[in-house]
Amino acid sequence: MSYREMADTMQMDDTARFGKVLFDQLEWRDGDKGEGRGKWDAQAWYGGDYDKLWVKSEGKYVSAGNDTGLHDADVELLWSRVISRWWNVQAGGRQDLGPGQSRTWLSVGVEGLAPQWFETEATLYASDGGRTAARLKAQYDLLLTQRLVLQPFAEANLYGHSDRQHQIGSGLSDLEVSIRLRYELRREFAPYIGVVWLRRFGGTADLVRAAGGEASDLELAVGLRVWF
Repeated sequence: MSYREMADTMQMDDTARFGKVLFDQLEWRDGDKGEGRGKWDAQAWYGGDYDKLWVKSEGKYVSAGNDTGLHDADVELLWSRVISRWWNVQAGGRQDLGPGQSRTWLSVGVEGLAPQWFETEATLYASDGGRTAARLKAQYDLLLTQRLVLQPFAEANLYGHSDRQHQIGSGLSDLEVSIRLRYELRREFAPYIGVVWLRRFGGTADLVRAAGGEASDLELAVGLRVWF
């Protein structure tokens, strides 16, 4: 029996290619200052069981007078390779977006399931001038019912050097902790509500305060989780 005949008979083709597009966070936030913020965290991939091409993007759109526009936005293009049953290694590049944010980074990291089924990402970045950064993410889906899902989420960003132009200090720059409650009308379509707490630290907090901002912010969020 040929490989193709065996794959068709068993319906297990290791060479098949498939893909997915996921908007894990597609939301509107209202913070303490009444600033409207459109926020997204999305990813797409295409490939086989062992190697995939990934595109990831996150950021926000702020409507606050002269500060209206993209903030803290980026897009990543990554190659992913399975290294164990639960983990992938990923490498590629990241491009920052928004006013004055045109820096390009090389990136390498891991993504997978930590013990107790926590979805985890850890990525290191390097750019020109010896600049370095790291991003850590973790989230967990707690099924309250078959359709009602509670999702805690955390993201931390760290930088090796200060960047006053972009209001970034060295060390731990910011931490975002949130919790979202979604209802899956279909597995692919789920509206949600949530609460987001953002805290800036160290030099980043000092630079934000000097520009008239707040080091900490509590925001309400409403949005959609969509995949296809």
